[in-house]
Amino acid sequence: MTFPEFNTKNILIIFGLLIAIVLSVGYSIYNFWDLEKFNMYLIDQLVRIQSITSSTTASLVNEKKVLGQSLQTEQSKNMVFEGQINQISSTVDELNKLRQLDPELLKKYSKVYFLNENYVPIELSLIDPSYLFQRSKPEFVQTHVRPFLHNMIEAAKQDGPILKVVSAYRSFYDQQSVKAGYKFTYGVGTANSFSADQGYSEHQLGTAVDFMATDLKVAFVNFDKSPSYKWLNDNAYKFGFALSYPKGNSYYKFEPWHWRFVGVRLAARLHDNQEHFYDLTQREIDNYLPVIFD
Repeated sequence: MTFPEFNTKNILIIFGLLIAIVLSVGYSIYNFWDLEKFNMYLIDQLVRIQSITSSTTASLVNEKKVLGQSLQTEQSKNMVFEGQINQISSTVDELNKLRQLDPELLKKYSKVYFLNENYVPIELSLIDPSYLFQRSKPEFVQTHVRPFLHNMIEAAKQDGPILKVVSAYRSFYDQQSVKAGYKFTYGVGTANSFSADQGYSEHQLGTAVDFMATDLKVAFVNFDKSPSYKWLNDNAYKFGFALSYPKGNSYYKFEPWHWRFVGVRLAARLHDNQEHFYDLTQREIDNYLPVIFD
């Protein structure tokens, strides 16, 4: 085996190659270190960015929470304000209703309040002649009461009883004439027990009606024993009518034929609680005036 000769030229070449290798390795080591340093820098920047992002996110979450609470507060204020507006609107509507309604409609007139000779209901309408006991004798009723009355008579007819109107609206002077006739026929004491003086009659309001049962031979006699009276007791409240003078009242004798329109809501209360119109205070009754025709 032979070895190459090491002359000066070869030694220089080998030395040059070693230096090149050393420089190459050194450069690689330098580049690796530089890259590692840059990598550490990038990691540090990433940590800083994550920290900033985390802080920003927490701040945004907190801000969102604060804004949400503020929104809820404002919504609550708006709901309160809306409720106040609705209450004001309701009050205005009620005042407008009251302004258009006759304030006398629900007063307790029998020996309590007085209607003077000039009082006439704002609106009166003829009752359909087919619902009258005497077709040739026209009878009037307060205009807004008329459909309730007609509907009630029709409903009774569907169930069997035939209701006929004997008397409805009476003026101050009509009542004066009626009372005078009763006084002449029955005497003052007896007449006062069942007939109101002029100005104290519910008939002057145009909301009270006297009924006749067609199965009776004499008007009003034994009306309380008729199917018509039973039907009225069970159903009249649905149409806004209430019995004015029940048994044991302190105003007049029992008048099972005399029914007054007081509105469906008040009539339903009276029926459900087994109360009577004149049992309530005027303050209680007045609360139902705005809804009398609802």
